[in-house]
Amino acid sequence: MPTRCPCGGRIIDEVRVKEEYDTRPGKRFFSCINYEADGLHYRQPWVIGVQEEMVRLRKRVEEADEMIKCVPILSKQIKSLEAQVKRLTLLLDKLTGDVYNLTV
Repeated sequence: MPTRCPCGGRIIDEVRVKEEYDTRPGKRFFSCINYEADGLHYRQPWVIGVQEEMVRLRKRVEEADEMIKCVPILSKQIKSLEAQVKRLTLLLDKLTGDVYNLTV
């Protein structure tokens, strides 16, 4: 849902009041607080703004779901790397001891 107009104005929830010949009184909009019908300010039907927000949220949920699916794979990789570090640390300790013995 929009929060700022390109002019910098704050976006408000607006409910259209009943006018003569109005076929949809009570229609809701996201409108710039400085709205004028000059094409320079933001005004969007409420339904479209909510629909766009739902599409954005759905995309974020799908991205999060993909990340969650990667967690078991990453966990296995972390365990494998930890085992490699342990082996390499033991090898380094052995080599350090060998170098010490050569210099003594």
